[in-house]
Amino acid sequence: MEVTFLGTAGPRGWPQPFCTCASCLGCTGSAVREPSCVLIDGTLLIDCGPEPAHAAARAARPLTAVRHLLLTGPAEKAPLAWLPAAGLEVVAAPSGPPAGLPAPTAGGPPWRTVAAGEEFVLGDHHVTVLPGGAAGRVAYAVSGPNGARLLFIPSAPLAPEADTTRAWARPDGLPYDAVLLDVVAWPERLAALRRDGAVTEATDVLAVHLSHEAPPGEELQRRLAAWGARAVADGGVVRLGAEPDRQPAQPYRTLVLGGARSGKSAEAERRLAAVPEVTYVATGGTRDGDAEWAQRVTVHRERRPAAWRTAETTDLVDLLATATGPLLVDCLSLWLTAVMDACDAWDDAKWESGGREQVRAHIDALALAWRNCRAQVVAVSNEVGSGVVPATASGRRYRDELGRLNAVIAEQSDEVLLVVAGQVLTLRGLPRKPRHARS
Repeated sequence: MEVTFLGTAGPRGWPQPFCTCASCLGCTGSAVREPSCVLIDGTLLIDCGPEPAHAAARAARPLTAVRHLLLTGPAEKAPLAWLPAAGLEVVAAPSGPPAGLPAPTAGGPPWRTVAAGEEFVLGDHHVTVLPGGAAGRVAYAVSGPNGARLLFIPSAPLAPEADTTRAWARPDGLPYDAVLLDVVAWPERLAALRRDGAVTEATDVLAVHLSHEAPPGEELQRRLAAWGARAVADGGVVRLGAEPDRQPAQPYRTLVLGGARSGKSAEAERRLAAVPEVTYVATGGTRDGDAEWAQRVTVHRERRPAAWRTAETTDLVDLLATATGPLLVDCLSLWLTAVMDACDAWDDAKWESGGREQVRAHIDALALAWRNCRAQVVAVSNEVGSGVVPATASGRRYRDELGRLNAVIAEQSDEVLLVVAGQVLTLRGLPRKPRHARS
């Protein structure tokens, strides 16, 4: 199955007309994206922008052989006046055909509406209509003549009355070869598809419906790679079933550094947002009588996915050694505080009489457990070495030991990120895998 991406943006494109946000102003040249539209095997079109013929020409894939058009919902920016009167069938969502589509009796192409649960054959392709997540929208599962199977999910909020993602799983329990969805806005959909077996490591997860809410440039690719997804440029071609190695490399061990309120915890949580089951390791514990600390803990809990499990512990060595699923450790700086408490390392005399060796033995043990961990793990730590020099010896001692801890964990990490003012800088990252598909 050959999939040509004639557009990969939201309904208004990227950049959006007359928008002055930093993302849109910086979106130029090859980064420009048209409304999402994919051409399958040259004959089947899913959704379209206002000028699909121009997009197809830029991709060197003319629309002359297209015989079927599948629409996932109402088109915001597609009058479809370009449609030929003959030789094309339009399949529309329950919301009906888009404005501007002439009735068949008026010389327009034949069209019909479909609902979730219907199945039919269009040429060489078998199509299953699935719930779209919002009233009037549908998703499509398309099987090609070579057996490859693709799932195209519209950009719409999930219906609150039903677990729509479960309906996207294949009845035979097998995974899709490719899934196209708005993974930037809805990473939890990808997590649910993984939970139900519809997406595995062999599935090519491709981002569509991108808009200026997404980060531009390298930051977009970095974030998608953390979720096991990727985005191709408009005009890119992906051939399903032809390339066994499509997925970007995913790091097993990620260290996220940053100052206070830099956004480091939010970034760490975002990196695991597309994972179905995560254990959130809180090393700070509770503090009786501290209302401000309780409020901080509440804020963190409320923004985590409901399916995540929380473990409050500072025994990170054993946890890393026995982990079988993804971990998010927040944070190493509080873990170090607990270690220094246990070693009575705040006292100058006890620090010199053995406290130093005890603390560093704990750090070395953690670094070894981090290196040998077999599960995906993301850890957060504070970067305090660039701030004001502490006024006390114990404060300077903590600053120095935290710097050493961050350094040894970073040395054993596949990926190291620094978050400054909410912006993510990659200090170390995995090299990208080569791909055979033109993208």
